[in-house]
Amino acid sequence: MVLACHNISKAFLEQVIVKSGSFHIEDREKAALIGVNGAGKSTILKMIVGELTPDSGEVVLTKGKTLGYLAQHQIPDTEHSIYEELKTARSYLIQMEKEIRKIEGELSSLTGDDLEERLHTYHRLTAQFERENGYAYESELTGVLKGLGFSEEEFQKPVNTLSGGQKTRVALGKLLLTKPDILLLDEPTNHLDLNSIAWLETYLMNYPGAVLIVSHDRYFLNRVVTKVIEIEHGEIMSFPGNYTEFAEKKKQVREAKLKEYFKQQQEIKHQEAVIEKLRSFNREKSIRRAESREKMLSKMVPVEKPLEDTNELHFHLEPSCVSGNDVLSVEDLSMSFQTQKLFQHVSFSLKRGEHVAVIGDNGTGKTTLLKILNGLLDADEGRFQLGTNVHIGYYDQEHHVLHPEKTIFDEISDDYPTLTNTEIRNVLAAFLFTGEDVYKLIGDLSGGERGRVSLAKLMLSEANFLILDEPTNHLDIASKEILEKALNDYTGTILYVSHDRYFINQTAQRILELTNHTFVNYIGNYDYYVEKKEELTRIYAPSNENSSHVQETLSDTKLDWQAQKEAQARERKRKNEFQKTEKRIDALETRNAEIDELMTQEDIYTNSVKCRELAEEKSAIEEELLELYETWETLAEELS
Repeated sequence: MVLACHNISKAFLEQVIVKSGSFHIEDREKAALIGVNGAGKSTILKMIVGELTPDSGEVVLTKGKTLGYLAQHQIPDTEHSIYEELKTARSYLIQMEKEIRKIEGELSSLTGDDLEERLHTYHRLTAQFERENGYAYESELTGVLKGLGFSEEEFQKPVNTLSGGQKTRVALGKLLLTKPDILLLDEPTNHLDLNSIAWLETYLMNYPGAVLIVSHDRYFLNRVVTKVIEIEHGEIMSFPGNYTEFAEKKKQVREAKLKEYFKQQQEIKHQEAVIEKLRSFNREKSIRRAESREKMLSKMVPVEKPLEDTNELHFHLEPSCVSGNDVLSVEDLSMSFQTQKLFQHVSFSLKRGEHVAVIGDNGTGKTTLLKILNGLLDADEGRFQLGTNVHIGYYDQEHHVLHPEKTIFDEISDDYPTLTNTEIRNVLAAFLFTGEDVYKLIGDLSGGERGRVSLAKLMLSEANFLILDEPTNHLDIASKEILEKALNDYTGTILYVSHDRYFINQTAQRILELTNHTFVNYIGNYDYYVEKKEELTRIYAPSNENSSHVQETLSDTKLDWQAQKEAQARERKRKNEFQKTEKRIDALETRNAEIDELMTQEDIYTNSVKCRELAEEKSAIEEELLELYETWETLAEELS
């Protein structure tokens, strides 16, 4: 065991963060600490590292073990270059190498005991240097920087000139290179693109020490962790397994507790009814029996009813009108910023009801594309056209649609003046703004709170084409799941940018990846994208060095974007037809059995008119079933 928290409690005034919570982390174990926003995850990490003191209980780090901590808003500020700043994590190796080289220079001039002593030191240092992979520290440093999304051209940039997100990546890289016995990471995937997150997953899975991660990235947790520690309503519970296994076990635990609670309530009501009945007899013996039951009831340990998840969004999105079938057509679109080319000659279209995710590395132009479609930027070349009756609802990750000087209440009432005060309060309550909270200034809100206000406005817009830029940023897991359900139930069209792979898996029917300055189309969710990425990128978005070879491949195989789209559409259609056929066969077979049962009833078989009707219906069913069986066989062969 490397770390243990024993019966820790912490409260801020009336707000209880955790009460008598316990958990432990084993050597090399990878664990997640999860809970809704405000549950106390970061507070627990701060108690572990000593930034906060528990009100009671203790945090124990095993003697001799080292601990490293990445805070959520940890931003280094130094004149060092990115490369120099990460080298400081290996300063002891650099110093050791200097000492080794110094001794090498001295050896030729030493004799006797002095030579023996320096040789002994030399062998000790070189053995330690080799043990700690000192000869490869520079390549390891380069690998970490590239893994976290820095190009070699950026290595010499001063840290104090970087964006907040880039500085956080520098802090993460430096921490990984220090290799403590246990890593505490607070939202480590923030500011990372998909490739960097995938690299970090592999790094942490192979990390020789223990890791405790606070994250809302469910896909990341599924890949990395083998234990989930949840804090909920001040209670801490540990579950073996990854996030999906945790979610299933938690559901089972809650259902078991509910069942136990309702069973006890039923028993209490039964005993109270028996006691009341015994007392109504008004006999000494009956009264004694009633008192005995009352005593037994008073000793019963009450089972607490599991608390509902109150910190969740509850909302429904529905278009005010139906758009035409052709929602968006993009033709030959190109965009650059100064000398940086983002994308060129991009063409794609969206049909009504499609839910499409746009993915790609940071800086490739995903948000820029959304801004062009919303008329906030002009493309360098090309055009796009919206279809008939298309009304856009835009969710901006920077929340420029909000006004910092307004209160939350005014932000809604000014845009929707026909709503009553009660209606506005009801909408805001669905997004967790109640009481005096509705009069907070937009400018004073956190990123997550601004996101909830933007979602509230989006819900009221009744748009039929939603364009969303990172809609899950700052949302906890429970809130993401509510948003997923709302989007899956939405009958309009959705185009969104996200790096949340679990969210994409749950909500996207199609993916557009922006890579090598163009879009590659995938008819499927994120898992399908991962499966086909290498193949389709090689064909549709080749890098310069192999583009001529790919053109030959394209010519030979006659694969193009439209052909792929049509083939996958045909596949989906066959699957739908197969499911409909099976459903119809089940319904007809059920009805056939019902007719057979009816024919055995006296009031039916003695009624010639009814008998004839049922016989005709049965004949028609059997005729249709013959055709359906043939259709089912054909479709089954095509799908096999």
